Amino acid sequence: MSKLIIFGLGDIAQIANYYFKIDSDHEVAAFTVDKAYMKGSEYEGLPMVAFEDIEKTYPPGDYKMFIALSYSKMNKNRQQKYNEAKKKGYELVSYVSSKCTYLSQFAHGDNCFIFEDNTIQPFVQIGSNVTLWSGNHIGHHSVIKDHNFISSHVVISGHCTIESNCFLGVNATLRNGITIAAETLVGAASVIMKDTEPKGVYLPAKSILIDKKSDEVTL
Repeated sequence: MSKLIIFGLGDIAQIANYYFKIDSDHEVAAFTVDKAYMKGSEYEGLPMVAFEDIEKTYPPGDYKMFIALSYSKMNKNRQQKYNEAKKKGYELVSYVSSKCTYLSQFAHGDNCFIFEDNTIQPFVQIGSNVTLWSGNHIGHHSVIKDHNFISSHVVISGHCTIESNCFLGVNATLRNGITIAAETLVGAASVIMKDTEPKGVYLPAKSILIDKKSDEVTL
């Protein structure tokens, strides 16, 4: 087993630790965050070390790293730590669930977090630092570039391109052959039928409350 350091101190870091423990060839040895965010010297029963000093205790020649951060600031916080870890000389590993259906002949990039029940069809290309939460469909010949976060049950049809630093909300649907421009935010349940604008925010119509109670409606 290779030895691994997880950057993070929250839900995603805890989840990453769980998945690496039960479904990978990596052994998590410690956690790290910036010194200003440390809350003690341990997390999940493992040592917690300041990122500023991590290479002194856990040198990159002996340990690899995984950046376990969310989509905050359109994935730019995760991107920043991704770049800083590589600058320190760490190899960044990916986690791909054994319960993911990965049919593409192209390898994904580093620091990807690909959960269970994703269907990744042939000819799909996935860049680096990409999170695919559980249950997504990634259609054939689609390209997902670096530093993206795709939440659960998103349908990306064939021949789509997702540029960098995008967020796709739960149950979003993308028509085939379109491009999601850089830093696009696609809200939950949105249906995207054409190319988006850079930094565009796309939200669906909201559900309305009607003037009836549930026991007054015939199902």
